[in-house]
Amino acid sequence: MKTLSSLALLLFSVFTVAQQQYTVKGKLIDKASGDPLEFATVSFISEDPNQSPQGGVTDLEGNYTFQIKEGTYQVRWEYITFKSVTRENVVIDSDTNFGLMQLEQDVAELEAAVVIAEKTTVDIRLDKKIYNIGKDLTVRGGSASDVLDNVPSVSVDVEGNVALRGNDNVTILIDGRPSALVGMNGAEALRQIPADAIERVEVITSPSARYDAEGTGGILNIILRKESLLGFNGNVQVETGIPERYGLSFNGNIRKGDWNVFTNTGMRYRTTPGNASSDTEYFSPTAQNRFVEERRDFDRLGRNFFTSLGVQYDITDNSNIIGNVVYRYGNDDDVTTNTIDRFDINRNLNEATRRIEREGENEDDIQFTIDYKNDIDEDGQKLVASLQYGMEIEEEIADITERDVILNELNDDEFQVQDSEEKNALLQVDYELPIGENINFEAGYRGNYRDITNSFFLKERDFLIPGNPFIEDVGLNNTFNYEELVNALYVQYGQKIDKFSFLAGLRFENTNVDIFQETTQITDEKDYSNLFPTLNLNYEIKGGESFSLGYNRRIRRPRGRFLNPFPSRSSESNIFQGNVDLDPTFTDNVELSYIKRWGDVTISSAVYYNHSEDNWERIQEDTGEVTDNGDPIIRRIPVNLSTNERIGLEVTLYYRPFKWWTINSDFNLFNEQTDGAFQNQDFSFNNTTYFARLNQKFVLPGKIDLQSRMNYRGASQNAQGDSNAILTVNLAASKDIWGDKASITASVSDLFNSRRRESTTRGQDIMVDGTAVPSFVQNSEFQWRQRQFIMTFVYRFNQKKDRREQRGDDNGGDLEFEG
Repeated sequence: MKTLSSLALLLFSVFTVAQQQYTVKGKLIDKASGDPLEFATVSFISEDPNQSPQGGVTDLEGNYTFQIKEGTYQVRWEYITFKSVTRENVVIDSDTNFGLMQLEQDVAELEAAVVIAEKTTVDIRLDKKIYNIGKDLTVRGGSASDVLDNVPSVSVDVEGNVALRGNDNVTILIDGRPSALVGMNGAEALRQIPADAIERVEVITSPSARYDAEGTGGILNIILRKESLLGFNGNVQVETGIPERYGLSFNGNIRKGDWNVFTNTGMRYRTTPGNASSDTEYFSPTAQNRFVEERRDFDRLGRNFFTSLGVQYDITDNSNIIGNVVYRYGNDDDVTTNTIDRFDINRNLNEATRRIEREGENEDDIQFTIDYKNDIDEDGQKLVASLQYGMEIEEEIADITERDVILNELNDDEFQVQDSEEKNALLQVDYELPIGENINFEAGYRGNYRDITNSFFLKERDFLIPGNPFIEDVGLNNTFNYEELVNALYVQYGQKIDKFSFLAGLRFENTNVDIFQETTQITDEKDYSNLFPTLNLNYEIKGGESFSLGYNRRIRRPRGRFLNPFPSRSSESNIFQGNVDLDPTFTDNVELSYIKRWGDVTISSAVYYNHSEDNWERIQEDTGEVTDNGDPIIRRIPVNLSTNERIGLEVTLYYRPFKWWTINSDFNLFNEQTDGAFQNQDFSFNNTTYFARLNQKFVLPGKIDLQSRMNYRGASQNAQGDSNAILTVNLAASKDIWGDKASITASVSDLFNSRRRESTTRGQDIMVDGTAVPSFVQNSEFQWRQRQFIMTFVYRFNQKKDRREQRGDDNGGDLEFEG
């Protein structure tokens, strides 16, 4: 027995020696963005069926280091929403470094009736959420505004204003930089950028010091398409719909050798009817009319041309330069019909008028960008430099007439011209230096210059002078210039210690602002410097599960119309007036988030807290003046009114219960407490609201894709009123035809025609017979765009074939090995 035991021990020792372990390591990154792929799976599957798989997951920087037993393996690199990579017959008989591997997101066309490896709509990561456009059927034929309305954590109201977790102060970047494309009129500009020009949107709620401190709510980074497949590739998209709309676009590239030329070009013709109404009761003693009922119908016609044209040259295997020009042209003709009935206190009709505004608008935007990138060495040392110049010119011309319906007389005849111009220049340099495997140092500079000029001209027919000549309104005509230069420096240091990692940064920004009111020759200058610390902590509990804690300080700078003291107006009785004394708002943000992946389920949750000082509020007040019709003139003016505290909970879910059913959902609940007073009146309020989104994708028999999207925005309130809840439902279906070379998609936006804002607004309190009452109470509805039906046809050429050739085999992704 002793001999048998000794023999067994000897055989075990020999087997142990034969199964010696070696160190394997490498790094995985996203090929498109260069971002590390954290919690990606690396598996070593032995040819011996009795040996269990080995391996593990990557860390927060995409690195992995494992001890693997000697042998021959099939090695798999896998990450959710990316193409998996497989290498056969890999022999591990020494320490092995697989180097830097670039995985490609899964956008290949599928031939099977059931989707096996389809790209998901939402990619959840620790530092951001990435919304991929490719497979979202509901935004085909839409705009950037439609895209953002489907992004987790983001809400877009009926007027196109974007908010992140309920905060409307959001910085919108194009390709990681401020852009004139979304400069002066962000909501309108987003409606003119086509959805098919966008590759993805990154949602960054806890930005590091690398990013601008602008935007107290966070950052939305819109990444435009830049195809880079070998050869000549592309697709053509044609669209039509009801209300009347037509569109034609091309997206593609030509890549040969070290050169790549890419473009996304399209033109669109669209009609966009909308409507609004309001019922207002005035309590001011100066009001000649007690009740005013107003109805507005919008008949809009928009023509738009958009092109992004770029050239990339690979200087070496590790460096390249990209030149890109983006041009957008818009030509709109809008007719707004405004019917107003005015009543006395006994509901007797005093006057009925019909006001028609015919407006033409031309807009030219152009942006030039040069990017240089150099991966200096295999250790990750990197230098990136960008130079950008952009310009936006906008002209609006409006003829406005108003007739007395009862007397059939012309009451008002106006001619308005508004001119706006913005110039934007940017220089940015970022340097990254890894120190060993677990330490990273980063530093950079950004200089951002903006020059914005707004001019408003109004002349009005004077019916009291013989001949009824047009007379200039010197009380409204003005030219206003805003010039801003922000110089910024930042440093940040990151380190990983076992399962814990942190990234600490500090950003310094100097802001110089010159304001020139040309009409009055009044100038003002502001110069201030601020420090913006950031800290992000991460702890990995186990593979696919981690906590992170982030802190950052942000700023909101007043610009343009918010500073212009001359009133502009959307109607005679409703005017907006800027406040030249408006100061920046500073916000401290804290966020605790948790992410877990298991199988086909990914859950990301966060608890966040924001504290803002000198927060802006738009106050509506009765000026005490009346129009020629006797309507009290209500003025809206922004003021540094309040301290604002916001605490919220957010949950985002990706779940694939079956191969034919994919669910993306997010829910956001927050409480907002605002404390502040204006002109001895308390405007404090407490508001709890939420919004939820459910996006579902089904693969039906016959290779038909069906998608539904439901958005629900809960009721809310502000300092002067409240708004009702809004439910919106969108549906879309798509079918691949012609051997998967083409697709046809049918969609309906706002299925129940329910996307309308219903709100109640109360004016400042006034004393009437010794009692405090609101100066007015207004119930209103607004629908910017009615329900629409869209049909799109997409034809692809060479894309599918070239993707397969680049993969090299059926299991691989488009990847590169370095080191």
